[in-house]
Amino acid sequence: MSRMTPFSSPLLLGFDAMEKTLERLAKSGDSYPPYNIERIRRSEGNGETLRITLAVAGFCDEDLEVTTEENQLVVRGRQNDDTEREYLHRGIAARQFQRTFVLADGMRVIGAELKNGLLSIDLDRPEPERFVRKINISVRD
Repeated sequence: MSRMTPFSSPLLLGFDAMEKTLERLAKSGDSYPPYNIERIRRSEGNGETLRITLAVAGFCDEDLEVTTEENQLVVRGRQNDDTEREYLHRGIAARQFQRTFVLADGMRVIGAELKNGLLSIDLDRPEPERFVRKINISVRD
């Protein structure tokens, strides 16, 4: 018995990479750090701007790394234990994280800002050019 997936339609060509990405996303269950994704309204009306905001309280800019790897935005946080402090109670752990966001084709990272424990990463996707290309048909008799 073969497995039928939404992308197995013969009308959807070349979407196998997207199917694998969706399967990988469904398996990831880590919820740290919490984040928001919002759409930023632009006055020009062309393209789309998004902002991802992660709650990274306790991290400084040296502890954070934002990279793009192929079609993914990867945010990593690394904190080192402070051995000079003597804790009577330790409820805030120094922890590491890696949060990955899959980017659609054409998405670009504009910049990142750390303010008041929130890391904001701005992305945009310019409006793609709409064009029609005629395909010549060769005739063989």
